[in-house]
Amino acid sequence: MPNILNYIKINENIHTSAQPSVKDLENISKSFDIVINLALSTAPNALENEDKIVSSFDMTYIHIPVSFENPKIKDLNLFINILKNNQDKKIWVHCSKNYRVSAFMYVYHKYILKTPFDNINLSLFKVWSPSIVWQELMKVEIK
Repeated sequence: MPNILNYIKINENIHTSAQPSVKDLENISKSFDIVINLALSTAPNALENEDKIVSSFDMTYIHIPVSFENPKIKDLNLFINILKNNQDKKIWVHCSKNYRVSAFMYVYHKYILKTPFDNINLSLFKVWSPSIVWQELMKVEIK
């Protein structure tokens, strides 16, 4: 298990965490194909030029900047479509603290993976209490 803040292994192909360091990304590149970043580039712990760093390690970089104060359903849909269209790839998903990712992954678990509720890793919700806006987003029904 990597030593990255709030690391969660979803399954063999999807792992999530808070912001990885350059060294973490180098290690991630040994096993993963795609890095998805849901944090804003202005986040306090954001890596400058993360896109170039990830690309230099021969991985695909996808940035979906999600406002923490006002997450959008269109961002959630884009995220889910990217995961659905890359099920054969190993994907690392992160944001600043893994809060955005955990909320998006909850919806992905519920509607795409059809994971039984008791099998979803909800550990992040012990340290983060989602606001009403996030709670409503997590109730969105995805087809």
